[in-house]
Amino acid sequence: MENTVKNSADYGYCNDGKVYLKGYSEYPERQIGVVRNTEDEALQYFVNRFTIAENKVSLLFEQVEEAQNKGSYLTKLLQLRKNLVEFDGLGNFMPLLERLDGLELELRELILHNQIKNLEIKRALIEELREASKSEEWAETTEAIMEIKTKWLKTGPVDKSLQDGVEEEFNGIVDDFFVRRREYYAEKNRIIDEKLATLQRIVDEARNLRYEKDVDAGFLKIKDLQREWKTISQVPPKKQSQLWKQFKRSSDFFFERYNRDKGIVSTPRVDPRVQQMKDMTTELEGLFKQQDLIPQTSEKAKGYLVKWKELSALAKNVDRSIAERFRNICDKIFEMNYLLRVISYRHPALHEKPRIEQLKIMINQMDYMTKKEKNELDSFISDANYNGQMGDKLVMNKINTQKRKISMKETLLIEFKKELEILLDQ
Repeated sequence: MENTVKNSADYGYCNDGKVYLKGYSEYPERQIGVVRNTEDEALQYFVNRFTIAENKVSLLFEQVEEAQNKGSYLTKLLQLRKNLVEFDGLGNFMPLLERLDGLELELRELILHNQIKNLEIKRALIEELREASKSEEWAETTEAIMEIKTKWLKTGPVDKSLQDGVEEEFNGIVDDFFVRRREYYAEKNRIIDEKLATLQRIVDEARNLRYEKDVDAGFLKIKDLQREWKTISQVPPKKQSQLWKQFKRSSDFFFERYNRDKGIVSTPRVDPRVQQMKDMTTELEGLFKQQDLIPQTSEKAKGYLVKWKELSALAKNVDRSIAERFRNICDKIFEMNYLLRVISYRHPALHEKPRIEQLKIMINQMDYMTKKEKNELDSFISDANYNGQMGDKLVMNKINTQKRKISMKETLLIEFKKELEILLDQ
């Protein structure tokens, strides 16, 4: 301790109950504390405190070494140097300050290098932005501009003397694009509002024509309104649909009056595709009654399913009851074909047996298959519940498909039993 205290004389001393740090470099001598007990204890205390300053400098160097963005530590370095020259401790501050001076120079060179690099990146982004903003594909361009803006925000600062200039140029291009986009949509909305106003006028005029006394003049006016309606396009579908229903209701009302006055009997136009779908359904229902033709009917039903999808995609206003009839008869044919195929392994000459015997065999087999599939479905549902899969779309589709198959088996089973009961009562 004696040596430490003696060495402290190089950096400070005690006088009149006070502890002083000697001046060094351009920093003057200053008081850093008071003597509370002995002068040696006071000097040793401030010698020990000097290690705090050393540790802070060492810690800063470690942090800079580990940091990716080293330049961000410049402010912390400048604050540490300010704190060092005001720090109350006894020791050689010059090596510490010189280390900080060296590190500051490195950081400033690094920052300058990064600022130059950032300026290059930002100028490239400005050009990319300028080119992208020329497009009038508003949705895609907006997305592209937001991506460029994200890159801009992730790019570090440039030299302060240039910062305001590049920011102003970048933001000016962005603002100009969004002004043009706003003006485009404002004009688009104005045009749409005009078109909707025109459609509303057509609807109102058609409504006023419903009780037109001169039906010939009214007929011509309605036709003109229909032609004018066809010239209006690119309006919101939902709003157009609402107005079209109102217009059609008034038009149909007028044409019914016109036909009555002229003695015209109108025949509803049937979509040939809808008629074809009805014919397919009726044909399959007739073929189902011929049990010996079920295998061939099943193949035909498969082809009709493909055809039905093509027609339903093109046809409008398909009656739901027809669609339900078609699906039911297809399910019936497929289940019947499967039943007969299973039975054929044990009873290859089923068609040669009396009808009562056929029905008994079919009832026994169908009853067995129905119970078996019910048990399998119950097990599947239990497993799905246990595994938390009941919300899965594919799982639910499989469950619904199996339920429909089981339901059709039960329907056929009831029909078989009724037919058997009738035959036994004869």
